[in-house]
Amino acid sequence: MKRNATAVWSGTGKDGKGNLTTQSGVLNETQYSFGSRFEDGIGTNPEELIAAAHAGCFTMKLAFNLQAEGFAAEELKTKGVIVLEEGKITESNLTLSAKIDGISEEKFAELVKDAEANCPISKLLDTKITVEYTLN
Repeated sequence: MKRNATAVWSGTGKDGKGNLTTQSGVLNETQYSFGSRFEDGIGTNPEELIAAAHAGCFTMKLAFNLQAEGFAAEELKTKGVIVLEEGKITESNLTLSAKIDGISEEKFAELVKDAEANCPISKLLDTKITVEYTLN
């Protein structure tokens, strides 16, 4: 499997502007700029997209882990927060709220830990990863 996205940029780093387009079309010339990355400007930014990718990847891996153990989640909701400090992503913090019937706290903790370590985005990121969760 291969997926792709395209970034287009015009101008300087601070005063320029760009857009992002993904293969699926979910992002279609979606604006990004210095303002959307480092201030409160309109548009997306790479860190926001990494946060979404990590939250989505982790959550799907956890769903597969649960399925392998005979469980199905009523809902898994994960918020991802990427921390950028001095030009480096230093942390990816995931906060999970899970509704799953019949699973023990111990089994759930085991499956969460596996998802944290083994989702492809976790493996890609060279940074501190944390997961906090609540069950039911």
